[in-house]
Amino acid sequence: MTISRHYVLAAGGTGGHLIPAFALGQELINRGHHVALITDERGAKIPGCPDKMATHKLPAGRITKNLSSWLPGLKAIADGRAMARRLYEDFAPSAVVGFGGYPAFPALLGAFAEKIPTIIHEQNAVLGRVNRFTARQVNAIATSYPDVLRLSPRYASKVHLVGNPVREEVLELREQPYPALSTEGIFRVLVTGGSQGATVLSNVVPDGLSNLPMSLRRRLQVTQQCRAEDIDAVRAAYAAHDIPAELATYLPDLPQRLGWAHMVISRAGASTIAELTCAGRPAILVPLPSATDDHQSYNVKEMVEAGGARAIAQPEFTALELAKQIQIIAFEPGAMENAAKAAKSCGRPNAVADLADLVESFGRAPIMHGIKSQTQSSSGFSPSPALAKENAA
Repeated sequence: MTISRHYVLAAGGTGGHLIPAFALGQELINRGHHVALITDERGAKIPGCPDKMATHKLPAGRITKNLSSWLPGLKAIADGRAMARRLYEDFAPSAVVGFGGYPAFPALLGAFAEKIPTIIHEQNAVLGRVNRFTARQVNAIATSYPDVLRLSPRYASKVHLVGNPVREEVLELREQPYPALSTEGIFRVLVTGGSQGATVLSNVVPDGLSNLPMSLRRRLQVTQQCRAEDIDAVRAAYAAHDIPAELATYLPDLPQRLGWAHMVISRAGASTIAELTCAGRPAILVPLPSATDDHQSYNVKEMVEAGGARAIAQPEFTALELAKQIQIIAFEPGAMENAAKAAKSCGRPNAVADLADLVESFGRAPIMHGIKSQTQSSSGFSPSPALAKENAA
């Protein structure tokens, strides 16, 4: 009989929080464990959740500087905490892992109340708000960067550098060589603005690429993710510049596109940086200025200092500046290949395995049975079809 444990992962409703949660969930499932995900309505719609990982939605509760948000925010947090505790009563997790974002907060509060071991994972180079609020009480803090701002030195004894887990398809790119690049061959550029694209990239990149010398410009082959409201204007811009470009609002085969790319132009979200450094792809990075605590500006530092990327602050991100930065590395012999090696040197390909090892090191004794067989738990959560099927087995 297989010995397994139950784990709960809690993550906010953005790809930056959920992608590493999905990766850890799949790893734990592969190791024979049962895993449930707590998120919100928005998070439940993000693709990529492992088939065998049950998803439970709870009210997140967001408190802002606006005093009118406090009462409903606190009520939602209290309701979410109560719902999480009922789930834990049924599911009996060995540990709860928080990945940041508002839905993780009530889930962790519920775990504290039930005295369940807890781990938080920080994807960015600045400790996020929920992780800051809970850092004192958790058993372990997993980080993605050697230096994390707003992480108090008094927690050093429970900090573990593991990296940011990436999808298996991206991890496979690490074993592939950087695409062959010759002075006359195709130069593939991948442009992505995160989970929903970025208008500033749509406005600047086509004109920036058009400012490149003809010897490079005529070799360009562009793939760009755009917002739906921008895509027609971007298509017209590339057509006017006679630059071949494939545009889409969503790139389901993004790992494959990343594998083909010689250069990436993108925002600097945690998952983007993790994928670039895992695959080893040179990049021009434009940090999102409105990101909480300006964390994207700090995310780029390790990769830039290693020589794997160049960063342009959004106020300075113009067509001429973009063309200038591309030329610095595109025309010097061997510079692109060296930048690719530098980017790869910052990658932490064992992140998901190391994080899973850390999670397994905490918790109650292993159990030797499945999850309760019922279609509706007393917690009030509805199990996913995959969980219901497993219960009936």
